[in-house]
Amino acid sequence: MSLGAEYGEFGSRPDYEWHDVRFIGAVAGRYTMPDRKYAGASKAPVYACRLCSVSTRLAVVVGPVVGKQREVVTAHFEAFGILRGQVNRQLPSGFVMDLTLNAEGREKLGRKIVWHRKRVYDQIEDRREYKRIQLRDPRSVVTLADGTRIPCFVIDVSQSGIALSAQTSPPIGTPLAVGKLVGRVVRYLEIGFAVKFLAPQDLETVETLIVPPALKPITAEDETA
Repeated sequence: MSLGAEYGEFGSRPDYEWHDVRFIGAVAGRYTMPDRKYAGASKAPVYACRLCSVSTRLAVVVGPVVGKQREVVTAHFEAFGILRGQVNRQLPSGFVMDLTLNAEGREKLGRKIVWHRKRVYDQIEDRREYKRIQLRDPRSVVTLADGTRIPCFVIDVSQSGIALSAQTSPPIGTPLAVGKLVGRVVRYLEIGFAVKFLAPQDLETVETLIVPPALKPITAEDETA
């Protein structure tokens, strides 16, 4: 099926309007900074992230590693595919990314944005149906036994544990606190690590314990600021 057929009525939208297309909402994904290859590693590390806002020009991303000005970023989101670009501006626990697209790529992304926006608005999911949830604000801080604090990104959380992505992954068995919740590292993930809580948690209140109140919110308005 062609892209135009898949997106139906949106296929005839004039090219000049695509710069106005934008989606505001949480979309899970992953990203890497290709130039950051660490000693002994064959490729740059990959981190979990969340897309807060995307247009055919810019993307606002929250993740555990904040890119430097003009640093190259490659991100992947299931709804939008691979997005490449450079850091335009740093944000608290995130960054605004200038997208590198030619005219054809910009139009294709515009179609995806319109289609995804329509799907989201037509069918709102009730996240309480899921045993593992994504937090409204995915940022937190890991505190180790020696007092070291590591900014982290919350991939998802359940009553028994939490999946995190950070610039470093503590050894298996390491005791630590995520916000105010205490647990131990139990396994590594492709884009982070998993922590098991010492006691089961109530999912209705767990976010207030995980996200430090001092964190400044990142909003979609950061894209145009």
